[in-house]
Amino acid sequence: MKAIRRFTVRSVLPEPLRPLAGIAANLRWSWHHPTRELFASLHPGVWSESGHDPIKFLGQIGRGDLHALAADPEVVARITTAADDLKRYLENPRWYQGLGDDAPQAIAYFSPEFGITEVLPQYSGGLGILAGDHLKAASDLGVPLIGVGLLYQAGYFKQSLSRDAWQQETYPVLDPDGLPLTLLREPSGDGNGAEVQIALPLPNGRRLLARIWRADVGRVPLLLLDSNVPGNDDAARGITDRLYGGGGDHRLQQELLLGMGGVKALRVYQRLTGSPAPEVFHTNEGHAGFLGVERIQELMAGESLSFEEALAAGRASTVFTTHTPVPAGIDRFEIAQIQHFFQAGLAPAVPVDRILGLGRENFQDGNPSVFNMAVMGLRLAQRANGVAKLHGEVSRGMFAALWPGFDHADVPITSVTNGVHVPSWVDGRVSALARQQFGSDAESQGRWDLAYNVSDEDLWAVRREMRSALVDDVRRRLRASWKKRGAADAELAWTDSVLDPDVLTIGFARRVPTYKRLTLMLRDPARLKALLLHPNHPLQLVIAGKSHPADDAGKKMIQELVRFTDDPEVRHRIVFLPNYDIAMARTLFPGCDVWLNNPLRPLEACGTSGMKAAINGSLNLSVMDGWWDEMYDGENGWAIPTANNDASTEERDNIEAAALYELLENQVAPKFYGTTVSSGAGAAGPSEPGAEQVPTHWVSMIKHTLATLGPAVSAERMLHDYVNTLYRPAAVAGRDAVADSFAQAKGLAAWISKVRSSWPGVHVEHVDSMGVSEEPQIGDVLRVNAYVSLQALGSADVSVDVAFGRAGESDELSDVTILELAPAEDLGSGRHLFSGDLVIDRSGPFGYTVRILPQHQALASKAELGLIVNA
Repeated sequence: MKAIRRFTVRSVLPEPLRPLAGIAANLRWSWHHPTRELFASLHPGVWSESGHDPIKFLGQIGRGDLHALAADPEVVARITTAADDLKRYLENPRWYQGLGDDAPQAIAYFSPEFGITEVLPQYSGGLGILAGDHLKAASDLGVPLIGVGLLYQAGYFKQSLSRDAWQQETYPVLDPDGLPLTLLREPSGDGNGAEVQIALPLPNGRRLLARIWRADVGRVPLLLLDSNVPGNDDAARGITDRLYGGGGDHRLQQELLLGMGGVKALRVYQRLTGSPAPEVFHTNEGHAGFLGVERIQELMAGESLSFEEALAAGRASTVFTTHTPVPAGIDRFEIAQIQHFFQAGLAPAVPVDRILGLGRENFQDGNPSVFNMAVMGLRLAQRANGVAKLHGEVSRGMFAALWPGFDHADVPITSVTNGVHVPSWVDGRVSALARQQFGSDAESQGRWDLAYNVSDEDLWAVRREMRSALVDDVRRRLRASWKKRGAADAELAWTDSVLDPDVLTIGFARRVPTYKRLTLMLRDPARLKALLLHPNHPLQLVIAGKSHPADDAGKKMIQELVRFTDDPEVRHRIVFLPNYDIAMARTLFPGCDVWLNNPLRPLEACGTSGMKAAINGSLNLSVMDGWWDEMYDGENGWAIPTANNDASTEERDNIEAAALYELLENQVAPKFYGTTVSSGAGAAGPSEPGAEQVPTHWVSMIKHTLATLGPAVSAERMLHDYVNTLYRPAAVAGRDAVADSFAQAKGLAAWISKVRSSWPGVHVEHVDSMGVSEEPQIGDVLRVNAYVSLQALGSADVSVDVAFGRAGESDELSDVTILELAPAEDLGSGRHLFSGDLVIDRSGPFGYTVRILPQHQALASKAELGLIVNA
């Protein structure tokens, strides 16, 4: 029989244990090792049964055990200490509170998924994990972030394998009452006021209601909208059914709810809590882009601004982050589909044609009948960034059509390289080693350089402990996976000896789109088999990853790989673990000696899994893509060469796979098994049974990795970058835009209108130069005079620049320097002379050109409007 309704009953804790409820409700426990250790110590068996979920844990402890714990003064004292520690963490000033007045009072961070803990499964992969780490690091630094997302009734899917190794998906329904969430309610004396709901009108007289759940991520509130409410019809209740589960209208309604409903939820939260209104809105990927439309609606309806004025005001305080390096990763809808929904009154003050214009692909090689969510995100934000330096370059090229006439380098998309939340991902053994050797201050101050002071023997011993823990976890998970595939216990004795804690262990875990090339390692199965079974330098592989339910090509890759791992000859050396999630990752990253990444360059946006491995002392073996392209230094791992010779797809994969095999066989494995210092602890190469030796060069690479990559890949570094380069400038710009009854926004909107109407007539009439001798030399001063026609614009409305640098065979400039020319004379009739001196600072072919761009103090970049005139 099946229940027709289910709900979670929470335990009533004895008075001395009451602080546990507050500790369990705040997700800081998910990254705070002392809190997790406290729960584990109260009842280790129940803690394990609960899946390390404090809410479930407290519900599963028997009444007798609870009262016994409440009667133990030592237990009560530890709980009180933990509660006091959490209170100090939530209330005491942190890094952000020491910044100046220009720092925003609140920042809204919108994302379609958040990966905070496996207990709250609202994530599918890197985007969600990054968003979760963003919130956690903001909490640790005291950054006043407010997260906004959706609460999916089934989260993302759970993955298992069929007997023939085909991915299978299941969608267990979540009970919000059993999650670390609280429902936003109207104030009441008993705390049971009416639940708050927001509403969006839908076509055909329907409406979409959503209640608002709050998760506390340390100091950061996370608001999650849930459409599974009685007031909705069945279709509307299913809008938040699952993450990335639908297409067409279903996906569009999810994104309308996230963006427009999310802004409404923020306003409710402000009203109920008295918290300040966000001064900066951060759109994490295009899914949340409709938040900008809702803000325009607010300003047009509430402040009587025109569309152009509201757009100028909203853009000033908006940051847009793109995570995708491939056009196929961007959500695109039919223009008619968007029109259909907005004609239902979603933003009644905003002309529908203006909304359509925000996302329309009305540029070269675009499709004007398509509404592009990333394009809308860029048009609604004054500041935009990619998530690694290389990804910034890729993004500037991918979206260059929005800035016709500009060199890719001038497209106004910067980059902030992602980071990972160290307390969430560093193994407790690494933290304990740091505390034991250097004290708690070294850990709290991020003294990664102290890794050099750890003895080789101690570090190698910890690495072996983590590898052994991974081996144990793999055996347990592999056995469970085979049982789900239909195997009997009698067939599975071999799983008890899978992997070896003394063998070089390589990890590969991530989503499985085709460009990440899960099966590159299988290009030459015989060679891979030889590496796995090498008599002196064997290696073993632990692989995990989910393919999107609709991606049959990705599923086929998983099937191909799993069939290889099923071979009895190698199955003790290579395993695929289904249902990759945060819980698995917590053992996988620390336990691997090498982290493998072999995407098609440059299609990896950032790829943070290798960062999580690095902070645990794993070495990276990766294609020069994403973050590795900027942080590889020759001693923190290995770079897989890229086939950049215009090879075909087949040839490229063969070339890069061969390079991978070569690195593993001739560099990675020999270095791991190198034996120059004997020790009483550590791993021996299988070539010398019983010997216990430390590979000194390998350990020196571990220390170098920890010391140099530790601070570079941390989410704290990432948050510093966001705050200083994006959030603070956006807050200042936003304040300036709205000051004095939106005077600047109104003036900017009028100025933009004037510039756009005049721009077709703006041109460079001619350029002359003086001061170059017949044999130019370094140090010569070149006087450049540019005669330009500005029509109705004045000299203050534009920047006339000379760009100079090395001239190639086709006169293309490289290594370019920009010098702004000064207005020299108003020649009348809209004509102006601009002049300036440039110093020839290089030898060889030299060239220059002149260009005109709009200029205004409220613009974040001269390229912002996408207008340029080149000589």
